[in-house]
Amino acid sequence: MITLYDYLPSQNAYKVRLLLSHLRRPYLTKQVAIFDGAGKTEEFLAKSPTGTVPVLELEDGRVLTESNAILGYLAEDTPYLPTDAWERAQVLRWMYFEEDFIQNGLASLRYWTMTGKLARRSAEMIATKQAVSRKTLRTLDSWLVNRSFLTESGYTIADMSVFAYVSRADEAGLPLVDYPAVSSWVMRVRGQDGFLDTVYPYSIDPSSGSELP
Repeated sequence: MITLYDYLPSQNAYKVRLLLSHLRRPYLTKQVAIFDGAGKTEEFLAKSPTGTVPVLELEDGRVLTESNAILGYLAEDTPYLPTDAWERAQVLRWMYFEEDFIQNGLASLRYWTMTGKLARRSAEMIATKQAVSRKTLRTLDSWLVNRSFLTESGYTIADMSVFAYVSRADEAGLPLVDYPAVSSWVMRVRGQDGFLDTVYPYSIDPSSGSELP
């Protein structure tokens, strides 16, 4: 059975849990206490050179890091990843968008907000993250006005990847009510068969208020 090295409040790890829920695929879980230094142990760094989760470990011992790469691997030969080269490229396009804009904006802003770190960040840094986040949400809102999902292939891992943090925008101080097309898309994602509705706040981890080691 595959094993997922996880940290429950991580929305990057949630992406993988979401896909596994859609697939109804069983897996083992190993929790990694990243704020307590577990991600910096020699054993874990051998699996994840960046010391981050999620990490997928296969039955034969091979490991794969980076949430979007894991999504791509697990979605192979499923309805969530097209086989046509052009359609697959459209899925990848939005997953790259997620890495470039959402991870560097909204995801960071939410993390700082939920772990009490905003006060430790400069006003300039916060303003930059807010600007990137608003631009990202405007881009998505414009794109989704006349579309059910991000690509013509329907609901795919592109939607799962983008949904993970965008759906939590309110927790970053960016109300989704200001982006009606995005809000409607969020509801459509929530309506998919096998949707995973369980999200964990950072408050379940008493160490999350500290900076990562």
